[in-house]
Amino acid sequence: MRINSAEFFLPGGRSGVLLIHGLTGTPAEMRLVGRGLNRAGFSVLGVQLAGHCGSEADLLATGWADWYASVREGVERLRSQVDHVFVGGLSMGAVLALAAAQDRSLVIAGLALYGTTFVYDGWAIPWIARWSFLLPAYLKLGFGAERRFHETHPYGIRNERIRNRLSVIMHSGDSAAAGLPANPWPSLGQFFLLSRRVRRRLQDVRIPCLLMHAADDDIASIRNAELVARNVSGQVELVALLNSYHMVTIDQEHDQVITRSAQFFSKIATPVTQLPLSSIEG
Repeated sequence: MRINSAEFFLPGGRSGVLLIHGLTGTPAEMRLVGRGLNRAGFSVLGVQLAGHCGSEADLLATGWADWYASVREGVERLRSQVDHVFVGGLSMGAVLALAAAQDRSLVIAGLALYGTTFVYDGWAIPWIARWSFLLPAYLKLGFGAERRFHETHPYGIRNERIRNRLSVIMHSGDSAAAGLPANPWPSLGQFFLLSRRVRRRLQDVRIPCLLMHAADDDIASIRNAELVARNVSGQVELVALLNSYHMVTIDQEHDQVITRSAQFFSKIATPVTQLPLSSIEG
């Protein structure tokens, strides 16, 4: 399968937002939020992570360092278009956003973290999958390279109409539209290596963070967001969404995600414009 480009850029004002999708996902899962932020006056770049929007083999040819390289390159591209950069991410995208904030070479003014996922501990995750954080060691021993974790009902979406529509697209083979229907174990192993690396350095995140997480998250419990709130060094706003599951950027409260994110970024951007870019380091 040829990797298709699902990346999008929406030109707007002099504040820009880089949006990062999740593991096996696609920029399409960030498009609703991107359009809303653009209507609020932001320039928006929905980045496509390396190896995504193609086949499983394309994904397996990449690892966490490649995914993060996509984020770094996206930040630099957006930075060339705007005065200050914000980063938002969904699920693993939130972890990559935190990694970008820990990178002292990047200039980022604030983060919006949606459904932050360090471990898969939501109520719909089978008990055996809750031990998936051990995958890096298991794979290192030569086991499980051909196995995969299949997504199951309710697929991170509370709204039945949206869930049914995306489920059909996901299983149609169009990975650029709805991502892959399964997580290969080696890719999950790479995700947990990234997760471990970022968790160890959460205190190095010194910029404001908006955390929006479903209180009833089926994939990753709100404890993931609470871990970030307890350990980062910057100002934190934690918002529990009461009528969504994991995919908060497309589920029933995506309008609230857009509104709170735009307010959060705007509040930061106002004083930021009084400072030179070099002083705004994550």
